[in-house]
Amino acid sequence: MASGSYLDLLVAMVRTGVFTYGGGPSVIPLLRHEAVHRYRWVSDEEFGEIVAVANALPGPIATKLAAYLGYGQKGWPGAVLAVLAHIFPSGAAMLLLFGIMRAVQHSPRVQGMIDAVDPVIAVMMGVMAYEFAEKAWKGLGRWFSLAVGVLASLLILGLNVSPALVIVLYLAYGAFHLRLVRRMQRRRGRGEGASA
Repeated sequence: MASGSYLDLLVAMVRTGVFTYGGGPSVIPLLRHEAVHRYRWVSDEEFGEIVAVANALPGPIATKLAAYLGYGQKGWPGAVLAVLAHIFPSGAAMLLLFGIMRAVQHSPRVQGMIDAVDPVIAVMMGVMAYEFAEKAWKGLGRWFSLAVGVLASLLILGLNVSPALVIVLYLAYGAFHLRLVRRMQRRRGRGEGASA
């Protein structure tokens, strides 16, 4: 990995932060252009490997790529600088837009736009909930997934448990359940192998 200056790193990451629109996949070609073609920090093959590793890790791909490229140039200070420089433009734009929104929130036109968006959000959340329920129905079975849904509703609505805590509990159970299913599949495989 060729070494660049802090200024090059800063400019490259701000540029990709400013011109990226549309989420993670849209930033990959811009970061590739900066890292491979403009500054020659990595080869095309290395960048492909970096993207593959970044896709395997949790979290937004843009910040993972920025952190990796920054770390490759200037170690930990470079990683911090790259991530902050990459997220600064969108963070500043969000603060600016929230400020404008707060200033005009009592306008009847703006309130009408917000009210028009509410049903769209409700439908999107409903579709997402349906898709999750369908996957749970297929993966866990009808009665178990129904019981899990009722238990989650009871914890959140009835006992006022934080939704974040319920999600963490279900993730922990999901990891346990997955291990249990794999263990049972291995036992079945051994049993079938012994009987054959």
